[in-house]
Amino acid sequence: MSDATTPPPGASAPSATTAPDPSGAGATSGATIELENLTKIYAGTTVPAVENVSLEIKAGETVVFVGPSGGGKTTLLKMINRLIEPSSGRIRIGGEDVTDMDPVKLRRKIGYAIQSSGLFPHLTVAQNIALVPKMIGWSKSRVKERVEEMLDLVGLDPVEFRGRYPRQLSGGQQQRVGVARALAADPPVLLMDEPFGAVDPITRDHLQDELIRLQHELHKTIVFVTHDFDEAIKIGDRIAVLRDRSKIAQFDTPEAILTNPADDFVSGFVGAGAALKRLNLTRVRDVGITDWPTVSVDDPLQTIFDKLRDAGHNELLMLDRRERPYKWLRRGDLSRAKGSLSRAGALVQDTVTRDATLRDALEAVLTDNAGRVAVTGRRGEYEGVVDMQTLMNSVHELLEEDHLEAIEHRHELEEIQEEQDPAHHGRVTALEAEEEGAGASGGTGAGAGGTRPGAASGGTATPDGSPENPGGLRPGGSAVSDAGPETGRGESRPGDPHRGGGAG
Repeated sequence: MSDATTPPPGASAPSATTAPDPSGAGATSGATIELENLTKIYAGTTVPAVENVSLEIKAGETVVFVGPSGGGKTTLLKMINRLIEPSSGRIRIGGEDVTDMDPVKLRRKIGYAIQSSGLFPHLTVAQNIALVPKMIGWSKSRVKERVEEMLDLVGLDPVEFRGRYPRQLSGGQQQRVGVARALAADPPVLLMDEPFGAVDPITRDHLQDELIRLQHELHKTIVFVTHDFDEAIKIGDRIAVLRDRSKIAQFDTPEAILTNPADDFVSGFVGAGAALKRLNLTRVRDVGITDWPTVSVDDPLQTIFDKLRDAGHNELLMLDRRERPYKWLRRGDLSRAKGSLSRAGALVQDTVTRDATLRDALEAVLTDNAGRVAVTGRRGEYEGVVDMQTLMNSVHELLEEDHLEAIEHRHELEEIQEEQDPAHHGRVTALEAEEEGAGASGGTGAGAGGTRPGAASGGTATPDGSPENPGGLRPGGSAVSDAGPETGRGESRPGDPHRGGGAG
């Protein structure tokens, strides 16, 4: 949590290469963040809270710190904007060393969003968002324009919300305003300390989708802290899995961590169902969105009958006066309407955005009796529909892609083993020939059931029980699965993955 007296962050960039447009139009890209041997030892103790961490975060990417409670994640985050002063080490943002910069000036150049939103209760929404732009000398007209722009950006109607006080907002609306305030002065860097941890699961999903959409438009450098690995997978371009004292266990893409965890500690964070978690890596915008037949709540009953007859579907989607999904109407509903639609049809219970994950969409579709869900824009306006068939086709494509990548991964392992131990390759070849001969003559082959790892899927994995690789395990002790690293499926993830970005 931040100090209540600390001015809300966000402002221009720390270097000329990332400074905001003087006109206020458009958004800047992010800035690199470099942490070099960063250590924090609190007074009265000799045990570091953060010990000798070094890593580089690329401009415009979202990096998530995930790890056990009390492991130093928040301490590490707060050292970036120096809400907590490091005991030793260096911090560079956009190539500029900010370790000794005036911390107040530094914080005005870095956006900061926290779990409780941190809004000042005695200020209106507009006044909260305008704080940092006013502090750094923006003109009144520019500040007013920016407030309107930011409210629109986070999906809140400026006319409806700018004059409200925080107590008049829901938890999700407060978090949106908190993000708008953090971005108001167009900072290149946004720090987020478990910002969605205090809201209900449905609101949390929507806020995560909003953040993904914002990042898709703005390309800021975001450092995000969470203890929820599913949230990390959904949001992060790369994830830093941190041990105690923020030592880096693995720093890699979500795909790589899911399919190739570095060790048992990382595997523990991934947990069961790694294949299902991969559904968090594909967005609704990457699958087919159907243009469903729609009617307006103000349309006459006869017009609705005519549209349903001509649509080729057994149901229509009724939109309210703001173009938001309102009701699903079937033929039987219209027949029983008796001149009034007030009680006809089924209210829309759930929607997803284009930035929702495939997992979110599947959950919504599976809980819907008809197996479909409406897709909406930033203000809830209708954009289309996805159904079970479309989503299942996408899942099958992902599984096939994983299957092929797993085979390639096994071949790569064998090539490495052959280079390191040619004799091992000779033994593998001999065993393969023996098994193939036994199979051709009706035998059971080597091993239980005559099957070795990879055989069922056409692979050529190391046989079970070999001294060099018992049980077909890959380096690190985790079993080879059909979930290989993902490559370029709709989402662009900047930078090449690497492991162990710091001391640990």
